[in-house]
Amino acid sequence: MIRPQWEWALDDAEGRRLSEPVTPVFTAQYDAEQWLGEHWREMAAAGAVQASLLHDGTQAAPGVELRIP
Repeated sequence: MIRPQWEWALDDAEGRRLSEPVTPVFTAQYDAEQWLGEHWREMAAAGAVQASLLHDGTQAAPGVELRIP
C-alpha cells in the first residue's frame, strides 16, 4: 500500500529552497499542518521565511509566511 506523503518545503528570504532544517514526512495533511503550527518558530529561527506544503512532491496550498513577531 502506498501512503500519501505530506512534507514542508522551506525557503529563505531570497526564495531559495533550504536543505536544512529538514521537516518530517507525514501521511496526513492534518498532521503536517499541526506540526508546522507547533514548530514554525524553530523553522523561522533557522532562516526559513516561507513554508510550502507539498503533497507527493507537488505544492498543495499557497505558501505560509514564517515571521517571528
